[in-house]
Amino acid sequence: MDCKYACDVMSVKSEFVWYEETSVKGFDCVILPGGFSYGDYLRSGVLAKFSPIMNAVLDFAKKGGYVMGICNGFQILTEIHLLVGTLLKNNNLRFIHKDVNLKLENSSCFFTRYSKKDVLKLPIAHGEGNYFCSDDDLKYLEDNGMIAMRYSSSDGKMDIANNPNGSVANIAGITNKEGNVFGLMPHPERAVGDLGKDGEYIWKSLGI
Repeated sequence: MDCKYACDVMSVKSEFVWYEETSVKGFDCVILPGGFSYGDYLRSGVLAKFSPIMNAVLDFAKKGGYVMGICNGFQILTEIHLLVGTLLKNNNLRFIHKDVNLKLENSSCFFTRYSKKDVLKLPIAHGEGNYFCSDDDLKYLEDNGMIAMRYSSSDGKMDIANNPNGSVANIAGITNKEGNVFGLMPHPERAVGDLGKDGEYIWKSLGI
């Protein structure tokens, strides 16, 4: 409902797709929203990846369709291997809910292309937001410009003091190599309209 609210506020035409559907035909972009799929009884996203709709999402992404996964949606995208890496428990082993600063890393990223800022402020709300990948995968992400945003200070400084969950290299959001799949832990849908403004840049980018 938060994502639907954001789409409505930003005049992005949207509709819900039930998880038992088997097609996303006719859509320009698919959003996998935040929340707790299947109650997160197992590793986040591990059950959701078996939902009937996911085969259609996979096919859609592989054909160049735009897919954005927010929080639990990001976790699902790593589980179905549209994005590299995985999400672990926060390093303090606690649920974290607060606003964070995010340094935008890739000015050509489709999902952040309309941002007029180098640093955005968005809320996070997760218990398993600690992004992890191997050294080889990190090099792959960096060499191909696939890191979209990193946790930072308000002036873009990236260090452990500005890393809320222990994510490797302060990573908060990444894309696939082709740039049509985007996963992020922060919640841009909770920073639009009366809730804030910085999330609006991402929704403007989805105006397709």
